[in-house]
Amino acid sequence: MNTELIDIAKDLIARPSVTPEDAGCQQMMSEYLAPLGFTIEPMVFADTTNLWARRGTGGPLFCFAGHTDVVPAGDLAQWHTPPFEPREIDGYLHGRGAADMKGSLAAMMVATRRFVERHPDHPGSIAFLITSDEEGPFINGTPKVIDTLEARSEKITWALVGEPSSTHLLGDIVKNGRRGSLTGNLTVKGVQGHVAYPHLADNPVHKAAPALAELARICWDKGNEFFPPTSFQIANIHAGTGASNVIPGALDVMFNFRYSTEVTAESLIERVLGILDAHGLDYDISWVYNGLPFLTDNGPLLQATREAIFEVTGLHTDPQTTGGTSDGRFIAPTGAQVIELGPVNATIHKVNECVKVADLELLACCYEKILEKLLCN
Repeated sequence: MNTELIDIAKDLIARPSVTPEDAGCQQMMSEYLAPLGFTIEPMVFADTTNLWARRGTGGPLFCFAGHTDVVPAGDLAQWHTPPFEPREIDGYLHGRGAADMKGSLAAMMVATRRFVERHPDHPGSIAFLITSDEEGPFINGTPKVIDTLEARSEKITWALVGEPSSTHLLGDIVKNGRRGSLTGNLTVKGVQGHVAYPHLADNPVHKAAPALAELARICWDKGNEFFPPTSFQIANIHAGTGASNVIPGALDVMFNFRYSTEVTAESLIERVLGILDAHGLDYDISWVYNGLPFLTDNGPLLQATREAIFEVTGLHTDPQTTGGTSDGRFIAPTGAQVIELGPVNATIHKVNECVKVADLELLACCYEKILEKLLCN
Protein backbone atom coordinates (compact mmCIF):
# COMPACT_ATOMS: atom_id res chain seq x y z
CA MET A 1 0.00 0.00 0.00
CA ASN A 2 1.24 3.47 -0.90
CA THR A 3 2.01 5.06 2.45
CA GLU A 4 2.42 8.51 0.86
CA LEU A 5 -1.16 8.40 -0.36
CA ILE A 6 -2.58 7.38 3.01
CA ASP A 7 -0.42 9.90 4.86
CA ILE A 8 -1.75 12.71 2.67
CA ALA A 9 -5.33 11.57 3.19
CA LYS A 10 -4.80 11.44 6.94
CA ASP A 11 -3.23 14.89 6.96
CA LEU A 12 -6.26 16.32 5.15
CA ILE A 13 -8.79 14.50 7.34
CA ALA A 14 -7.07 15.71 10.51
CA ARG A 15 -7.84 19.30 9.55
CA PRO A 16 -11.36 20.24 10.78
CA SER A 17 -12.39 22.06 7.62
CA VAL A 18 -16.13 22.34 8.19
CA THR A 19 -17.70 24.62 5.55
CA PRO A 20 -16.50 27.25 4.77
CA GLU A 21 -13.26 26.61 6.71
CA ASP A 22 -10.29 25.22 4.84
CA ALA A 23 -8.12 24.70 7.95
CA GLY A 24 -4.89 24.83 5.95
CA CYS A 25 -5.76 22.00 3.54
CA GLN A 26 -5.14 24.08 0.42
CA GLN A 27 -1.85 25.38 1.76
CA MET A 28 -0.71 21.81 2.29
CA MET A 29 -1.81 20.90 -1.23
CA SER A 30 -0.03 23.95 -2.64
CA GLU A 31 3.22 22.98 -0.92
CA TYR A 32 2.94 19.54 -2.52
CA LEU A 33 2.10 20.79 -6.03
CA ALA A 34 4.53 23.72 -6.30
CA PRO A 35 7.68 21.53 -6.55
CA LEU A 36 5.96 19.64 -9.38
CA GLY A 37 5.92 22.82 -11.45
CA PHE A 38 2.49 24.18 -10.60
CA THR A 39 1.86 27.90 -10.43
CA ILE A 40 -0.11 28.46 -7.24
CA GLU A 41 -2.91 31.05 -7.24
CA PRO A 42 -5.01 31.36 -4.08
CA MET A 43 -8.41 32.96 -4.67
CA VAL A 44 -10.19 34.17 -1.55
CA PHE A 45 -13.73 35.50 -1.86
CA ALA A 46 -15.39 36.65 1.39
CA ASP A 47 -15.36 33.67 3.77
CA THR A 48 -14.25 31.11 1.19
CA THR A 49 -10.74 29.94 0.35
CA ASN A 50 -10.13 28.65 -3.17
CA LEU A 51 -7.09 27.33 -4.99
CA TRP A 52 -6.26 27.49 -8.68
CA ALA A 53 -3.02 25.66 -9.41
CA ARG A 54 -1.83 25.11 -12.97
CA ARG A 55 1.10 23.33 -14.61
CA GLY A 56 1.64 24.42 -18.19
CA THR A 57 0.23 27.22 -20.27
CA GLY A 58 -1.04 25.54 -23.43
CA GLY A 59 -4.08 23.45 -24.23
CA PRO A 60 -5.77 21.14 -23.79
CA LEU A 61 -6.32 21.84 -20.09
CA PHE A 62 -7.17 18.94 -17.78
CA CYS A 63 -8.54 20.01 -14.39
CA PHE A 64 -8.94 18.07 -11.16
CA ALA A 65 -11.83 19.71 -9.29
CA GLY A 66 -12.78 19.17 -5.68
CA HIS A 67 -13.40 20.60 -2.24
CA THR A 68 -11.61 20.64 1.08
CA ASP A 69 -14.68 21.48 3.17
CA VAL A 70 -16.70 18.81 4.95
CA VAL A 71 -20.10 18.65 6.61
CA PRO A 72 -20.33 18.88 10.42
CA ALA A 73 -19.50 15.71 12.34
CA GLY A 74 -22.83 15.60 14.18
CA ASP A 75 -23.19 13.71 17.46
CA LEU A 76 -19.63 12.86 18.50
CA ALA A 77 -20.91 10.16 20.85
CA GLN A 78 -22.03 8.13 17.82
CA TRP A 79 -18.56 8.05 16.24
CA HIS A 80 -16.42 4.98 16.86
CA THR A 81 -13.36 7.22 16.52
CA PRO A 82 -13.00 11.01 16.75
CA PRO A 83 -14.02 12.39 13.33
CA PHE A 84 -10.88 14.50 12.86
CA GLU A 85 -8.44 11.89 14.14
CA PRO A 86 -8.05 9.60 11.11
CA ARG A 87 -7.51 5.95 11.90
CA GLU A 88 -7.14 2.75 9.89
CA ILE A 89 -9.45 -0.03 11.08
CA ASP A 90 -9.77 -3.39 9.31
CA GLY A 91 -8.65 -2.00 5.96
CA TYR A 92 -10.74 1.20 6.14
CA LEU A 93 -9.63 4.75 6.77
CA HIS A 94 -12.07 6.45 9.14
CA GLY A 95 -12.71 10.16 9.58
CA ARG A 96 -14.92 13.00 8.40
CA GLY A 97 -14.14 13.62 4.73
CA ALA A 98 -12.48 10.24 4.13
CA ALA A 99 -14.89 9.52 1.26
CA ASP A 100 -16.23 13.03 0.61
CA MET A 101 -13.74 13.98 -0.59
CA LYS A 102 -10.32 14.16 1.02
CA GLY A 103 -9.47 10.64 -0.09
CA SER A 104 -10.04 11.75 -3.67
CA LEU A 105 -7.84 14.83 -3.19
CA ALA A 106 -5.00 12.64 -1.93
CA ALA A 107 -5.42 10.32 -4.93
CA MET A 108 -5.37 13.29 -7.31
CA MET A 109 -2.15 14.61 -5.80
CA VAL A 110 -0.30 11.30 -5.90
CA ALA A 111 -1.56 10.49 -9.41
CA THR A 112 -0.35 13.88 -10.62
CA ARG A 113 3.09 13.45 -9.08
CA ARG A 114 3.50 10.04 -10.70
CA PHE A 115 2.33 11.34 -14.06
CA VAL A 116 4.59 14.40 -13.99
CA GLU A 117 7.61 12.32 -13.02
CA ARG A 118 6.96 9.97 -15.94
CA HIS A 119 6.00 12.71 -18.39
CA PRO A 120 7.75 15.93 -17.33
CA ASP A 121 7.28 17.46 -20.78
CA HIS A 122 3.69 16.37 -21.30
CA PRO A 123 1.53 18.28 -23.79
CA GLY A 124 -1.20 20.58 -22.54
CA SER A 125 -1.76 21.62 -18.94
CA ILE A 126 -2.93 20.17 -15.64
CA ALA A 127 -4.83 22.22 -13.08
CA PHE A 128 -6.43 21.89 -9.66
CA LEU A 129 -9.61 23.84 -8.86
CA ILE A 130 -10.24 23.40 -5.15
CA THR A 131 -12.78 25.19 -2.95
CA SER A 132 -13.83 25.26 0.71
CA ASP A 133 -17.47 26.04 -0.12
CA GLU A 134 -18.95 23.01 -1.88
CA GLU A 135 -20.96 21.66 1.04
CA GLY A 136 -22.31 25.13 1.92
CA PRO A 137 -24.11 27.90 0.05
CA PHE A 138 -21.80 27.55 -3.02
CA ILE A 139 -21.62 31.32 -3.51
CA ASN A 140 -17.95 32.23 -3.10
CA GLY A 141 -16.41 28.97 -4.23
CA THR A 142 -16.21 27.32 -7.64
CA PRO A 143 -18.63 29.79 -9.33
CA LYS A 144 -16.35 32.72 -8.44
CA VAL A 145 -13.25 30.87 -9.61
CA ILE A 146 -14.94 30.00 -12.90
CA ASP A 147 -15.99 33.64 -13.33
CA THR A 148 -12.36 34.67 -12.84
CA LEU A 149 -11.09 32.12 -15.35
CA GLU A 150 -13.75 33.05 -17.89
CA ALA A 151 -12.91 36.74 -17.57
CA ARG A 152 -9.35 36.02 -18.66
CA SER A 153 -10.38 33.41 -21.28
CA GLU A 154 -8.75 30.53 -19.43
CA LYS A 155 -10.76 27.55 -20.63
CA ILE A 156 -10.95 24.10 -19.06
CA THR A 157 -11.12 21.31 -21.65
CA TRP A 158 -11.75 18.37 -19.33
CA ALA A 159 -12.71 18.42 -15.64
CA LEU A 160 -12.62 15.42 -13.35
CA VAL A 161 -14.53 16.01 -10.12
CA GLY A 162 -13.56 13.71 -7.26
CA GLU A 163 -17.03 13.31 -5.76
CA PRO A 164 -17.76 9.82 -4.37
CA SER A 165 -19.57 8.41 -7.40
CA SER A 166 -19.14 4.68 -6.79
CA THR A 167 -21.94 2.60 -5.27
CA HIS A 168 -20.66 -0.90 -4.45
CA LEU A 169 -17.19 -1.15 -5.97
CA LEU A 170 -14.72 1.56 -6.90
CA GLY A 171 -15.48 2.67 -10.45
CA ASP A 172 -18.76 0.78 -10.87
CA ILE A 173 -20.49 4.12 -11.52
CA VAL A 174 -19.30 7.48 -12.79
CA LYS A 175 -21.41 10.58 -13.11
CA ASN A 176 -21.35 11.96 -16.64
CA GLY A 177 -23.97 14.60 -15.90
CA ARG A 178 -26.34 15.88 -13.26
CA ARG A 179 -29.95 16.93 -13.16
CA GLY A 180 -30.88 20.56 -12.79
CA SER A 181 -32.05 21.81 -9.41
CA LEU A 182 -34.70 24.49 -8.91
CA THR A 183 -36.14 25.47 -5.52
CA GLY A 184 -39.41 27.34 -5.00
CA ASN A 185 -40.25 29.26 -1.82
CA LEU A 186 -44.00 29.72 -1.75
CA THR A 187 -46.13 31.72 0.70
CA VAL A 188 -49.89 31.25 0.39
CA LYS A 189 -51.77 34.10 2.06
CA GLY A 190 -54.89 33.74 4.18
CA VAL A 191 -56.59 35.50 7.06
CA GLN A 192 -55.78 34.46 10.63
CA GLY A 193 -58.68 33.88 12.97
CA HIS A 194 -60.32 31.72 15.64
CA VAL A 195 -61.04 28.13 14.62
CA ALA A 196 -64.55 28.49 16.11
CA TYR A 197 -65.33 31.30 13.65
CA PRO A 198 -64.00 30.06 10.30
CA HIS A 199 -66.31 32.41 8.41
CA LEU A 200 -64.26 35.31 9.79
CA ALA A 201 -60.94 33.81 8.62
CA ASP A 202 -59.45 32.32 5.47
CA ASN A 203 -57.41 29.15 5.96
CA PRO A 204 -54.43 29.08 3.55
CA VAL A 205 -53.74 25.41 4.26
CA HIS A 206 -57.18 24.40 3.04
CA LYS A 207 -56.82 26.65 0.02
CA ALA A 208 -53.35 25.40 -0.94
CA ALA A 209 -53.85 21.67 -0.36
CA PRO A 210 -55.51 20.89 -3.73
CA ALA A 211 -52.85 22.84 -5.63
CA LEU A 212 -50.02 21.09 -3.77
CA ALA A 213 -51.64 17.72 -4.40
CA GLU A 214 -51.81 18.50 -8.11
CA LEU A 215 -48.17 19.57 -8.20
CA ALA A 216 -47.16 16.35 -6.44
CA ARG A 217 -48.93 14.03 -8.88
CA ILE A 218 -47.98 15.68 -12.17
CA CYS A 219 -45.77 13.82 -14.62
CA TRP A 220 -43.45 16.65 -15.59
CA ASP A 221 -41.62 14.60 -18.22
CA LYS A 222 -40.57 11.03 -18.88
CA GLY A 223 -36.83 11.65 -18.86
CA ASN A 224 -34.62 10.35 -21.65
CA GLU A 225 -31.80 7.90 -22.24
CA PHE A 226 -29.49 9.92 -19.99
CA PHE A 227 -31.82 11.36 -17.33
CA PRO A 228 -34.60 9.94 -15.13
CA PRO A 229 -37.94 11.78 -15.13
CA THR A 230 -38.11 15.17 -13.45
CA SER A 231 -39.16 14.95 -9.81
CA PHE A 232 -41.07 17.40 -7.61
CA GLN A 233 -40.67 17.13 -3.84
CA ILE A 234 -41.98 19.26 -0.99
CA ALA A 235 -39.05 19.76 1.39
CA ASN A 236 -40.54 21.99 4.09
CA ILE A 237 -44.04 23.13 4.98
CA HIS A 238 -45.18 25.34 7.86
CA ALA A 239 -48.26 27.20 9.04
CA GLY A 240 -49.86 28.26 12.29
CA THR A 241 -48.84 29.60 15.66
CA GLY A 242 -48.61 26.27 17.44
CA ALA A 243 -51.98 26.81 19.09
CA SER A 244 -54.86 24.48 18.29
CA ASN A 245 -57.49 27.22 18.24
CA VAL A 246 -55.90 29.56 15.68
CA ILE A 247 -56.44 29.43 11.91
CA PRO A 248 -53.09 30.36 10.34
CA GLY A 249 -52.70 33.53 8.35
CA ALA A 250 -50.11 32.11 5.94
CA LEU A 251 -48.69 28.83 4.69
CA ASP A 252 -45.00 28.57 3.77
CA VAL A 253 -43.91 25.79 1.45
CA MET A 254 -40.43 25.02 0.12
CA PHE A 255 -40.26 22.59 -2.79
CA ASN A 256 -37.58 21.40 -5.17
CA PHE A 257 -37.39 20.14 -8.74
CA ARG A 258 -34.62 17.83 -9.89
CA TYR A 259 -35.13 18.11 -13.60
CA SER A 260 -33.91 16.55 -16.81
CA THR A 261 -32.93 18.14 -20.09
CA GLU A 262 -36.48 17.49 -21.34
CA VAL A 263 -37.63 20.66 -19.55
CA THR A 264 -36.18 24.01 -18.54
CA ALA A 265 -36.36 25.97 -15.31
CA GLU A 266 -38.47 28.54 -17.14
CA SER A 267 -40.99 25.96 -18.34
CA LEU A 268 -41.30 24.48 -14.85
CA ILE A 269 -41.90 27.91 -13.35
CA GLU A 270 -44.55 28.68 -15.94
CA ARG A 271 -46.42 25.46 -15.20
CA VAL A 272 -46.26 25.97 -11.42
CA LEU A 273 -47.60 29.51 -11.66
CA GLY A 274 -50.38 28.33 -13.95
CA ILE A 275 -51.51 25.75 -11.37
CA LEU A 276 -51.36 28.21 -8.46
CA ASP A 277 -53.36 30.74 -10.46
CA ALA A 278 -55.89 28.15 -11.59
CA HIS A 279 -56.62 27.37 -7.94
CA GLY A 280 -57.20 31.03 -7.22
CA LEU A 281 -54.46 31.35 -4.59
CA ASP A 282 -53.19 34.63 -3.19
CA TYR A 283 -49.47 34.00 -2.98
CA ASP A 284 -45.88 35.20 -3.18
CA ILE A 285 -43.17 33.00 -4.62
CA SER A 286 -39.42 33.26 -5.13
CA TRP A 287 -37.05 30.93 -6.95
CA VAL A 288 -33.51 29.70 -6.33
CA TYR A 289 -31.62 28.39 -9.36
CA ASN A 290 -29.30 25.79 -7.82
CA GLY A 291 -27.85 24.56 -11.10
CA LEU A 292 -28.59 23.71 -14.71
CA PRO A 293 -28.56 20.12 -15.94
CA PHE A 294 -25.44 19.08 -17.81
CA LEU A 295 -24.30 16.03 -19.74
CA THR A 296 -20.95 14.78 -20.95
CA ASP A 297 -21.86 12.35 -23.69
CA ASN A 298 -19.45 10.14 -25.59
CA GLY A 299 -16.17 11.99 -26.01
CA PRO A 300 -12.49 11.86 -25.03
CA LEU A 301 -13.05 12.31 -21.28
CA LEU A 302 -15.75 9.69 -20.87
CA GLN A 303 -13.88 7.27 -23.13
CA ALA A 304 -10.60 7.73 -21.23
CA THR A 305 -12.42 7.26 -17.93
CA ARG A 306 -14.13 4.08 -19.11
CA GLU A 307 -10.86 2.61 -20.35
CA ALA A 308 -8.90 3.57 -17.24
CA ILE A 309 -11.45 2.05 -14.87
CA PHE A 310 -11.53 -1.19 -16.85
CA GLU A 311 -7.74 -1.45 -16.99
CA VAL A 312 -7.37 -0.84 -13.26
CA THR A 313 -10.41 -2.67 -11.84
CA GLY A 314 -11.77 -4.88 -14.62
CA LEU A 315 -15.15 -3.17 -14.32
CA HIS A 316 -17.28 -1.82 -17.14
CA THR A 317 -18.39 1.41 -15.53
CA ASP A 318 -21.97 2.64 -15.73
CA PRO A 319 -22.33 6.37 -16.49
CA GLN A 320 -25.28 7.89 -14.63
CA THR A 321 -26.80 11.31 -14.00
CA THR A 322 -28.67 10.47 -10.79
CA GLY A 323 -27.97 11.79 -7.31
CA GLY A 324 -27.49 15.31 -6.00
CA THR A 325 -25.63 18.23 -7.46
CA SER A 326 -21.90 18.88 -7.57
CA ASP A 327 -19.62 21.74 -8.54
CA GLY A 328 -19.48 20.19 -11.98
CA ARG A 329 -22.64 22.19 -12.71
CA PHE A 330 -20.59 25.39 -12.58
CA ILE A 331 -17.81 24.09 -14.82
CA ALA A 332 -19.89 22.43 -17.56
CA PRO A 333 -21.54 25.66 -18.85
CA THR A 334 -18.10 26.91 -19.93
CA GLY A 335 -18.02 24.17 -22.55
CA ALA A 336 -15.85 21.76 -20.57
CA GLN A 337 -16.47 18.02 -20.53
CA VAL A 338 -17.10 16.97 -16.91
CA ILE A 339 -16.91 13.57 -15.23
CA GLU A 340 -17.24 12.63 -11.56
CA LEU A 341 -15.20 9.68 -10.31
CA GLY A 342 -14.53 8.93 -6.68
CA PRO A 343 -14.84 6.35 -3.88
CA VAL A 344 -17.84 4.36 -2.71
CA ASN A 345 -20.43 6.74 -1.27
CA ALA A 346 -22.06 4.45 1.32
CA THR A 347 -20.92 6.48 4.36
CA ILE A 348 -20.77 10.05 3.09
CA HIS A 349 -22.33 12.66 5.41
CA LYS A 350 -22.88 9.93 8.02
CA VAL A 351 -21.24 9.27 11.36
CA ASN A 352 -18.27 6.91 11.07
CA GLU A 353 -17.52 8.00 7.51
CA CYS A 354 -14.84 5.79 6.02
CA VAL A 355 -13.19 4.68 2.80
CA LYS A 356 -11.53 1.42 1.86
CA VAL A 357 -7.77 1.97 1.97
CA ALA A 358 -7.14 -0.22 -1.07
CA ASP A 359 -9.70 1.79 -3.06
CA LEU A 360 -7.64 4.96 -2.71
CA GLU A 361 -4.72 3.31 -4.47
CA LEU A 362 -7.03 2.05 -7.22
CA LEU A 363 -8.46 5.55 -7.56
CA ALA A 364 -5.00 7.10 -7.88
CA CYS A 365 -4.18 4.56 -10.60
CA CYS A 366 -7.39 5.44 -12.46
CA TYR A 367 -6.62 9.15 -12.25
CA GLU A 368 -3.08 8.62 -13.53
CA LYS A 369 -4.25 6.53 -16.49
CA ILE A 370 -6.86 9.14 -17.40
CA LEU A 371 -4.13 11.79 -17.49
CA GLU A 372 -2.00 9.58 -19.72
CA LYS A 373 -4.81 8.79 -22.14
CA LEU A 374 -5.84 12.42 -22.53
CA LEU A 375 -2.48 14.20 -22.51
CA CYS A 376 -0.10 11.64 -23.97
CA ASN A 377 -2.07 9.91 -26.73
